[in-house]
Amino acid sequence: MLSGKRRAELRSEAHHLSSSVHVGHSGLTSALIKSLDDSIRTHELVKVQLGKQMEMTARDAAAALAKATRSNVVQVIGKTVTLYRENPELKKKRERKATQD
Repeated sequence: MLSGKRRAELRSEAHHLSSSVHVGHSGLTSALIKSLDDSIRTHELVKVQLGKQMEMTARDAAAALAKATRSNVVQVIGKTVTLYRENPELKKKRERKATQD
């Protein structure tokens, strides 16, 4: 679970992101969840744009996506959901790159 302070930091980071995953009329398919999981693994913080024809509310969809990808919901604004899952491997890569520069 994210603290309020950490959630606020992530919301600030996410403000400049574009949606990298779009949920279409097919809804929350296994292919979409796999794609989202890959995106979260490589970026940690991901925006998801929900389709206008979704049969569930944005909050319900956010909860379902977070559960399926073992991530945290950072925020839900309209039909846009922001999800976060820490990836220790990315942190190690960033630290190695910083020491090499």
